[in-house]
Amino acid sequence: MDKIKIGIKGTLETTVTPDKTARHLGSGGIDVFATPAMVALMEGAAVAAIDPLLPEGQASVGIDIHVKHLAATPLGKQVRAEAEVTGVDRRKVMFIVRAWDEHELIGEGEHIRFIIDLDRYIQRLAQKINKP
Repeated sequence: MDKIKIGIKGTLETTVTPDKTARHLGSGGIDVFATPAMVALMEGAAVAAIDPLLPEGQASVGIDIHVKHLAATPLGKQVRAEAEVTGVDRRKVMFIVRAWDEHELIGEGEHIRFIIDLDRYIQRLAQKINKP
């Protein structure tokens, strides 16, 4: 956790393919980059920013995201997401997230991730699986 500082950035890129469209993901009837795909890309950029800095046995999970999808991106175009750490409060890490296609800013917002201990997390999941 000590390595995660304000200003650290992560990026992730993708190409808009049919499986990432609003039509395919059920978030609309048009073959453009879907909002859920954009959100996943933004979260992935946040993971890229901080998870490599975490000690073995820890990871981060998304707990909050507020984004605006500002512009449509057609099939075949590249999209890049960036997440920048804006705050750290113990195990909670706050980000500004943005996404661009080859022409313009297409999305922006805020995201929060929480640092977890993997063993404890897996134990809690197992308890849910074993409950009737």
